[in-house]
Amino acid sequence: MNRVGHSARTRKALDSNMSRFRPLVTLMPPDGWIRSIRESLQMSQAQLAVRLGVSQRTVHAMEISEVEGRIQVESLKRAADALNCDLAYALIPRRSLEETIRSRARSLAKEQMVAINQTMLLEDQRPKGNVSAIEELTEYILSHNVPLWKGPAKSGK
Repeated sequence: MNRVGHSARTRKALDSNMSRFRPLVTLMPPDGWIRSIRESLQMSQAQLAVRLGVSQRTVHAMEISEVEGRIQVESLKRAADALNCDLAYALIPRRSLEETIRSRARSLAKEQMVAINQTMLLEDQRPKGNVSAIEELTEYILSHNVPLWKGPAKSGK
């Protein structure tokens, strides 16, 4: 199977799986997961500190850094283990990956149509600007693995 087909299949599977997790984005408690679970377990910072092998001050700092979005994944994992929890780490797309790819391809097609039309005007030809030309170019971009993002292309494995 070619790389384009593989990417499309992978994207579809990810979209299907990740859509279920969209509601989780808003679930983080205002005080953070560590503090909320610790307090729900009726565990003090000092008790969690003992379980982690750190000072109570370090636990306090972890809880603050989690709320502020500065905590390291490894620290979260250690806290989760000490609280008898599993850490679920995920990037949850704001919209489907398919929508993102199609939107980006359409933007590129529009940019290319502007360039093509400018060249045609300079050559005193009638420019193309209809929606079907943009959609055809979008489909071409999607089906021929045209790079969608600036910078070096990702190396295939």
